[in-house]
Amino acid sequence: MMLLEVDDLSVVFTRRGRRDVRAVDGVSVSIGAGETLGLVGESGSGKSVTSLAIMGLLPKRGVRIGGSVRFDGRSLLKLKQDELRDLRGRDMAMVFQDPLSSLNPVVPIGTQVTEVLVRHRNLSGADSRREAARLLDLVGIPDPERRLREYPHQLSGGMRQRALVAMAVACQPRLLIADEPTTALDVTIQAQILELLKELVREQGTALMLITHDLGVVAGLCDRVNVMYSGRIVEQADRRTLFVEPRHPYTTGLLASIPRLDSVEGAPLLPIPGSPTDTLPWASACAFFPRCTRRVEGLCDRVSPALEPDGPRRLRCHNPVPPEEAVAAGAAGRREVTGE
Repeated sequence: MMLLEVDDLSVVFTRRGRRDVRAVDGVSVSIGAGETLGLVGESGSGKSVTSLAIMGLLPKRGVRIGGSVRFDGRSLLKLKQDELRDLRGRDMAMVFQDPLSSLNPVVPIGTQVTEVLVRHRNLSGADSRREAARLLDLVGIPDPERRLREYPHQLSGGMRQRALVAMAVACQPRLLIADEPTTALDVTIQAQILELLKELVREQGTALMLITHDLGVVAGLCDRVNVMYSGRIVEQADRRTLFVEPRHPYTTGLLASIPRLDSVEGAPLLPIPGSPTDTLPWASACAFFPRCTRRVEGLCDRVSPALEPDGPRRLRCHNPVPPEEAVAAGAAGRREVTGE
């Protein structure tokens, strides 16, 4: 049995006098204990909104949520707020993308970390501060006792991000959602944080959902990968299948846009044409059509593709990359993201 099961999740933002915005459109994913699932895509593809819907952190007004989200057999969308608060922090935790807006600017770091320990682990004041200092040290923050007394603005961006990670892992949650957890970190600290997440998955059996645009992180950490575009998943596969033979034009575009170490000096990069805002509605077409190099006029712009099985993967595309071209694209991308 999967620990987290998301089925046909949709999130629509509504505003009086304006057109509804469908940020998430029929997303279905599942994660088992001890498994790491990657959610990959450009900014605006719906990754973070998906995670906030799972955690029950979207506003109640101006938002319509559909589908099903089940955690250990319990429907999260039907739980009361008190029941959700009991789960969040203890059994479910999240590392947010922007630490400066996630931490309370007028409350010391120590108070924010110990709050989780007191609420969910029933530690006393002194014990909670000792445990908080241990957690800050664990994520690589120097002089943790002093940092506990400081405010978020007194910490660097990397330290704030590490403090968020410390808060998230404080109760050894069964499900951890990490939204770009290493964005503000240098390479050395990034490696420490990723190793910490690996240990949490390996030793505690934590289910980890990793949201990122860094394919190198995905290649080194995830068991399965979901590529997301304009609110829908366009390719699902295990890590090796995705990097060895990417079939969706968007996936191959993401891999091709990675700077190559062996490229000729001065050679131009290969970006995906257009921008994420250049889309068609999924209801009647393929949203990736305006940017796709393999689009078929009269088909891709008129018929919405379904997410269907394609060998060891699931694929949403009318004209996927042929296997021989996919292998070549995968070889180029794999060298960069895995070092093979």
